[in-house]
Amino acid sequence: MLDIKLIRKEQEKIEAKIRTKEPGLELSTVIALDDKIRVIKTKNDQLKSKRNELSKKVGELKREGKSGEELMEEVRGIGDMISSLDHELKTLEAEFQDALAKIPNIPADGVKVSQDVADNVCTKTVGEKPTFDFEFKNHLQLNEKLRLFEFHRTAKTTGSGWPAYRGLGARLEWALLSYMIDIQILNDFEFWLPPVLVKQSIMFGSGQIPKFDGQYYHVSGGETPLYLIPTSEVVLNGLHFDEIIPEEQLPIKYAAYSPCFRKEAGAAGANERGLIRVHQFNKVEMFSFTKPDQSEQMHLEMIDVAEQILKGLGLHYRLCELVTGDMSFTAAKTIDIEVWLPAQNRYYEVSSISNCTDYQARRSHIRTKGKSGKTELVHTLNGSGLATSRLMVALLENNQNSDGSVTLPPVLQEKLGMKQLKAAN
Repeated sequence: MLDIKLIRKEQEKIEAKIRTKEPGLELSTVIALDDKIRVIKTKNDQLKSKRNELSKKVGELKREGKSGEELMEEVRGIGDMISSLDHELKTLEAEFQDALAKIPNIPADGVKVSQDVADNVCTKTVGEKPTFDFEFKNHLQLNEKLRLFEFHRTAKTTGSGWPAYRGLGARLEWALLSYMIDIQILNDFEFWLPPVLVKQSIMFGSGQIPKFDGQYYHVSGGETPLYLIPTSEVVLNGLHFDEIIPEEQLPIKYAAYSPCFRKEAGAAGANERGLIRVHQFNKVEMFSFTKPDQSEQMHLEMIDVAEQILKGLGLHYRLCELVTGDMSFTAAKTIDIEVWLPAQNRYYEVSSISNCTDYQARRSHIRTKGKSGKTELVHTLNGSGLATSRLMVALLENNQNSDGSVTLPPVLQEKLGMKQLKAAN
């Protein structure tokens, strides 16, 4: 969430920057609400001061043995006005917070301004696209004989877009997750297995709602309504909700494995079938809390960790800096890491690493305090390290052989005790 003081001070500048993310967005509504709140608060303070003054006079009259009934009646009338204004203030403050919460984070200086994803700036390419001297298959065709994952049977149990890994596929998925967790730990990220359900306040704090409310799975029936997390970024950010973190503890680096749940599985069509877009997928997430002057360096470190994973898997990938219109609601700067999927004949994102500056921290009331005693908001960063569903597609399609087998990268050979995935009997 943005600071209303900054919005008021630099309205035109902030509005221009935000419109590079969401064209047509105006700050006049939130400023008008803030103006009304200020007027009512001033009026309320004046009434409370007058009530106190009159109450004091009533007390003096009573001590003198005189009737203070007229003044007492006036005090009661003022109390009614204060009560009415308090009610109006509560309504206005709720409207103000809702309006403020729907304003996205400000893009960082230097981020390219565009609404066209084709304008994303590719800053680095590693490896080469594979070449095949045979008619290669997509991951669904390969799976017909390898039998690594299942959609047909889970359509019976849960519905379309909910995959299950089976047999060697389940082992491969687990090996992939284990390998990525190993890399996180080697880079000093503390590993977590967090809850997959969170409170509404935690979803709000990470920036998922109210902007995207309705796009996530909501669980009711318990003591508190809960949400299934779309990413463990949500719960990792929430671990320090409403805290002051001592400056000497920063930066804090967390990694977590969790299944992730999203209602919108994506567009239909041949290129979006199978594991490309699903309602549930596995992911290892990186998350960091830093001092404001540490976040740019941490962003680079997190990108490097994701690259280490992909280099270890031997996959061809590229880094793209997202334009303003393609960034997430909470991000000030984002680098996407995309792998090449041969059967789709295009790159797909497997990691999105963002510096959210103090946006999530303001929503979540996460601060830090140093020796000077000054309290300030921390910066938060998040990034996939990595999401496995598209990574699984990349491993299968890029490493396939003419007989339908798939050669595993050495890091996974060690974990599975085999060099290739072969057709199931």
